[in-house]
Amino acid sequence: MKKIFYLLFILFLSSNIYSQVIYIGDIVGDIDLGIAPYVKRVVKEAEENKAQAIIFRINTFGGRVDAATQIKDAILNSKVKTIAFIDKRAISAGALIALSCEKIIMVPGASMGASTVVDQEGKKQAEKYQSYMRSEMRATAEKNGRRTDIAQAMVDETIVIADLKDDSTKLVTLTAEEAVKYKMADTILASIQEVKDYFGFSYAETKTISSNWAEDVVRFLSNPIISSLLIMIGLVGLFTEIKTPGWGLAGTAGLIALSLFFGTSYILELATIWEIILFIIGVILLIVEIFVIPGFGIAGIMGIILMIAALFFGLITDIDIATTNAISVAIIQLASTFVLTGIIIYFLWKFLPKSQTFNKLILSENLNFKSGYAATPDIEKLVGKIGKSITDLRPAGSIVIDNERIDVVTEGDYIEKNVEVIVKKIEGSKVVVVKNN
Repeated sequence: MKKIFYLLFILFLSSNIYSQVIYIGDIVGDIDLGIAPYVKRVVKEAEENKAQAIIFRINTFGGRVDAATQIKDAILNSKVKTIAFIDKRAISAGALIALSCEKIIMVPGASMGASTVVDQEGKKQAEKYQSYMRSEMRATAEKNGRRTDIAQAMVDETIVIADLKDDSTKLVTLTAEEAVKYKMADTILASIQEVKDYFGFSYAETKTISSNWAEDVVRFLSNPIISSLLIMIGLVGLFTEIKTPGWGLAGTAGLIALSLFFGTSYILELATIWEIILFIIGVILLIVEIFVIPGFGIAGIMGIILMIAALFFGLITDIDIATTNAISVAIIQLASTFVLTGIIIYFLWKFLPKSQTFNKLILSENLNFKSGYAATPDIEKLVGKIGKSITDLRPAGSIVIDNERIDVVTEGDYIEKNVEVIVKKIEGSKVVVVKNN
């Protein structure tokens, strides 16, 4: 009977050993907001599958502070044991991520530290952002029983560490040996298998989680160049739909582009539902100004301001923790996007009517006046002629000259119905009119 009991006990232990699962996630390259959803998924899957531990393989020179903060929070909130395996380096934001793990293992020759907040040119940011980063490093180190003074000295070169053999005027960056000596890391190991052996998971199944297609798409769309293109396509599409009757491909493409922009920003926690609502309200106000309210006034101005504000806040994280560099980059990105969008809209307005594609959309054959529309064989002869508006010109509409109905546009002014106008010029197939004073 005892032999059966021991046999069952051994089988039970064996089954437990071989049913262990270790998850491995990679945090490599630049730390950007696209990595955060991936790390959150790794943690979630490990929790759902009752993994014994998550090993985060880290090799990075750093990146965005807001992205590192999101990753840090996800790791700290993990219900599964977390292990940082620093494979070569965890610099700047990478050091914060490493400190968020319960255990830190470094390969021989690895380094960790140098976490001062800098801009893209490597220049140190204002004290406000350094203070924020110091507090993040201090709180994270404290949570996992690491030395808070060294963690802060990685951000601030003025913090003196009495027992650290280094110039106190320099930022702290620790080698693997130093990190172990000063209890900022647990040990030095050369491979994932050695890490598993060290923590007693030698026979555990290893599941390496790679980013999926959705996370890759989000990361691609969050690239500044791509997000700028999405904004540009969205604005040009909306402009085209406002200026042309019905609903077409341009408007659909514009809505898809803006949905991708705000959807990506929402996933990456850049935009909230309020930014999206703000943009929609702005578009509605602009449409009301163009089609309902004569002239151009407060509604149109407010609409443009709300749209710009929504796009701006969709490019940065929480304004309280966004660095000067992040704000500057967002401003430059948005400004350059608006300039390029303006140029595209200008050329659409100026030259598109002359293209073969656009000619398919406009009336090219004469119709008699009884049918309600007419096209003049030689519209150049209309210059200087006087007519009367038979619709409101907003700025497009119709007038009558010599009993012929002609589609016209103004130079941007609003002209009411039954007002005398004069043909000022011809631009391609467009007849441009002004009030006849």
